[in-house]
Amino acid sequence: MALFTQGFIITLLLGAIAAGIPLLLAGLGEQLSEKAGVLNIGLEGMMLFGAYTGFLVAWASGSTALGFAAGAGGGAVVAALMALLCVRLGLNQIVTGIALTLAAQGLTALLHFVQFSRTYPRLDGVEALPIWPLSEIPFIGPVLFNNNAVFYLAVALVAVFAWIYRMTHLGAALQAAGDKPAALDAAGVDVIRTRSMAVLVTGALAGLGGAYMSIAVAGVFVPFMSHGNGFIAIVLAMLARGRPLWVLGGALLFGGSLSLTTALQVAGVDVPTDVIQMLPFAMVMLVLLVAGRKAALPQALGESFVRGAR
Repeated sequence: MALFTQGFIITLLLGAIAAGIPLLLAGLGEQLSEKAGVLNIGLEGMMLFGAYTGFLVAWASGSTALGFAAGAGGGAVVAALMALLCVRLGLNQIVTGIALTLAAQGLTALLHFVQFSRTYPRLDGVEALPIWPLSEIPFIGPVLFNNNAVFYLAVALVAVFAWIYRMTHLGAALQAAGDKPAALDAAGVDVIRTRSMAVLVTGALAGLGGAYMSIAVAGVFVPFMSHGNGFIAIVLAMLARGRPLWVLGGALLFGGSLSLTTALQVAGVDVPTDVIQMLPFAMVMLVLLVAGRKAALPQALGESFVRGAR
């Protein structure tokens, strides 16, 4: 039986994109937060809350655009709590992030049960925006150039963040906030504001990634549907060493492993689902063993900043 058929490869690529875009958005956000010195362990909760609010608004309004906006807003709400507790009040970032994730999981599961325990609403999907004539290219055209607006936005953000980090004063300020926050403060830049802005943008991107899962991929919200994607995105951001393009590559790699089940079913290969679902996490451990020691993290990552403290 031929495994690498055209149908298998196209299914794998489409699945890698569907599973990889949420990872890409959350990973880019986490990379931004880490550059500013905030280890955002609450990323999983931000994705999940964004998935719920995005689906709820898209279902109630009939507009997927409003749903995506609400998903970004939902993630930003959780991020605002993270910024308040960790950046402004100086609480432990790891403990706070775990608490926010657990709270988001419990709250969204409860709200979903209250609202949808007797009904099972589904969304029809998201309209594709083909880029002509690139969408007519055989094989890769329908995969890469016949997607929705969030896909194009996520890919564009890779270039935008790379430009910000390399060419702008904002990128330098973010780097200094993570490496030498006292020096940034001495230069007259508000470290607390810089870090808070980074955390809020991170939450918005994670929430958008969660909304992509519930609106564009699944078409329905399911409690705990993020399935550890937020934690995988944290690993991606750490291993990318400040390079947004590496986040993109890692997101497609892990997204491909997540979509392998469907692709193998299309090819007629009988593999236990549990084995395939274990692959992304096994791959995370493998990547950490191979490249984890080379990850260059900001010197003040996870440390609270108190002006005037030594």
